[in-house]
Amino acid sequence: MDSPYRLELSVAIGAVQAAAQIARTVQAAHLSSSSSSSQQQTGSSSSSNDTHIKEDLSPVTVADFAIQAMLTAKLREAFASDGVVGEESAAALREIGSDGAALLAAVVNVISRCTDSDAPVLDGEAVCELIDYGVADADPEITGADAGRVWVFDPIDGTRAFLRGEQYAINVALLEGGRQILTVVGCPLLSADAAAPATVADGDVDPSGRGCLLFAVRGYGAYARPLLLGPGQGEEERETRRLARHADGVSVDGLRSVTCWKHLDSGVDEAHEAVAQRLGLSFPGCDLLGWVPRWAVLALGLANVTVWVYKKRSRHGKIWDHAGAMLLFEEVGGLITDVDGRDIDLTKGRKLTANFGFVAAPRSVHHIVLKAVRDTLRAQGKQKLLQQ
Repeated sequence: MDSPYRLELSVAIGAVQAAAQIARTVQAAHLSSSSSSSQQQTGSSSSSNDTHIKEDLSPVTVADFAIQAMLTAKLREAFASDGVVGEESAAALREIGSDGAALLAAVVNVISRCTDSDAPVLDGEAVCELIDYGVADADPEITGADAGRVWVFDPIDGTRAFLRGEQYAINVALLEGGRQILTVVGCPLLSADAAAPATVADGDVDPSGRGCLLFAVRGYGAYARPLLLGPGQGEEERETRRLARHADGVSVDGLRSVTCWKHLDSGVDEAHEAVAQRLGLSFPGCDLLGWVPRWAVLALGLANVTVWVYKKRSRHGKIWDHAGAMLLFEEVGGLITDVDGRDIDLTKGRKLTANFGFVAAPRSVHHIVLKAVRDTLRAQGKQKLLQQ
């Protein structure tokens, strides 16, 4: 891709590839440890120092912390004046006691193992400072319309699936004035060659082991290529393909769904299913826990519609689950709004407080899908979820 953002794209791709190496290393060690613990279990409960449970009950692993530190380091080194918004906080690593110390030691160790030999060695305090750099810069103004360039990333999206050895993604986005400019998404377990009419679920793993890297620059299209090189390949031989604008001109009969079916408490499952029935769609279609993997399959054309209605109007999406990754679908002809039909507003900080839910579909039929969502909520007596 030849665009004004060649340097940014190159740095972000390199950072995501390095992040994927950390993720693969941690996932393999976690699964091996879990298997050994299961075999040795004698009825007593066991714990692992590679997982921490956040206050919102989502698991954070060594990989999340290590990748956020590494991404921050690489992006700050290349673009020192840019802002950074990351998902994680180093608070758990700073906890006094054996748990915090063990977790921090594991994070430092995996960074050391997966980093180039000529890179500076990071100690525990340096790692914590890098992780918290993205938190300190994440006040609402950092992504505002008057803000400059801001990098937003999710180290591991789909952590619960990651811990099971299933689909997850690494998301890096560049915003300018709250507008998506560039994205790089790494899906280490998703095949870059996956194509419709195939569907993908969390447990479906790329048999080649090469994974998928997707990237896009606004107005320059979306691309996919294997995350890892094949046997005997050099970098110049890595196959890269521009993704067709498959969402252009799609009719309702051509819609294919991606969702997360009965795995999250935040969404209204019965509404999602009823919308699909109203539109005549096979449901659930692709079924993925993480939002970034869902945006990835929408870009690849494995699906072309997704709907998400939260159970409460007070619930909002988080910027790192959507910023940048949404651009992949937009660059193949998709249109994304919330349930009220409003454009997704990325200028409000860490949470998308100006929006409620998501409706993503080919531009040609988005209005039909949006009407189906709103008609379904009324028919189910859920008018309180609609903007009055």
